Amino acid sequence: MTPQERIRLARRSAGLSQNQLAKMVGVQRSAVSHWEAPNGKSPSVAHLREVALATSSQFEWLATGRGSMTLLKETALDSIATAEAILVEDPTEFRLVLAFREAPLRARVAMLEVMEALATQRTGRSRRTAP
Repeated sequence: MTPQERIRLARRSAGLSQNQLAKMVGVQRSAVSHWEAPNGKSPSVAHLREVALATSSQFEWLATGRGSMTLLKETALDSIATAEAILVEDPTEFRLVLAFREAPLRARVAMLEVMEALATQRTGRSRRTAP
């Protein structure tokens, strides 16, 4: 399935007209028409993200065809910008996240190293760190 076909399928599955999707994404209807045309241009990443949100579709599926079309409940929160999301229910963890976010960069690195050292002591396993 082509990217154009995936956009059309997502729009139709959401029960939207080209005009409705265009308004939701913030473009002209003709842009949506071009995105769905067999040899049409692809939307920008930002517009494709908006299409995914408007149609409740997985961004990866729209962009690549991998995964499933429908946004699963378990992954619905992935649509929230990470910088704005606080997905913590434990009060202690929430305090830690807030302190980390408010700390200067040098302090963040030190906090992370302390937490990783404490976790290693508790579990006996070291965590692989990202570069």
